[in-house]
Order: sequence, then C-alpha cells, then structure tokens
Amino acid sequence: MVLVLSRTYLPEGTNGKLACDGQFLCYTIELPWRENEKGVSCIPEGYYLLRKRYSRKFQWHIEVVAVKNRSSILLHPANNALNQLNGCIAPVTELSGAGLGLQSRQAFTTVKKMVYTALKQSAIVSLIVQS
Repeated sequence: MVLVLSRTYLPEGTNGKLACDGQFLCYTIELPWRENEKGVSCIPEGYYLLRKRYSRKFQWHIEVVAVKNRSSILLHPANNALNQLNGCIAPVTELSGAGLGLQSRQAFTTVKKMVYTALKQSAIVSLIVQS
C-alpha cells in the first residue's frame, strides 16, 4: 500500500493532502519547511516506510521510518502544527489555516485503520512525500 502526501508549503506551516491509490483520505498539517532542522521543520520530501508504534503519550500510532537525521517522526493527532508537532505529520479532517486543522482524531483513526489493516496482512506500507 502506498500513501501519497502532496504538500503546500507556507511560512506558518505546511498543509497537505493524503491519498491512497489516487483516492483522497484526508488533509494533513505539519511544521513549515526549515531545512529539516529537528523540532522545527517538517521532514524532507521522499519515500519512507511506515510501521506501527506504541508510546504512552500517543498510544498506538504510526511511525515514519528512516527519516534522514531525524527520529521519532510519527503520524498522530494534532490540530496546531506549531504548538503540537515536533516534525511529525497530523492527519486532519479539515484545514483551518496554515499548519492548522480540525477533527484530527477522526482523520487519524481512518488512516490508522487502513495502515494497520494492510500491515496485519503483511503488506509493505510506504509514504511518498512530495510537493
């Protein structure tokens, strides 16, 4: 399964559209592009693998694997990139501004269910990030 994240870069945040097999799933919010600097930048465009991950803070979520010079890059719920993200990607149901969205938990649940179902069937799940 291949997810494609198509981004729009803005000074205050990065907005995106997440699709699978050409079908729109949800919007996304991220930090602005700041040269892949840890904690303040979205991740570079490229091809990544996704896997299940658990933490006490986010419970079960999705990890973006092998991001150059970065670690613990996740897909998890958040509605404000600047206040709630450190380089991660947050699925949202609706965009409300640059790096801002609404109903993130609902969008994340949809994405997580798709990814976890594919992983349970031993599929490789990847993410292509592009502009």
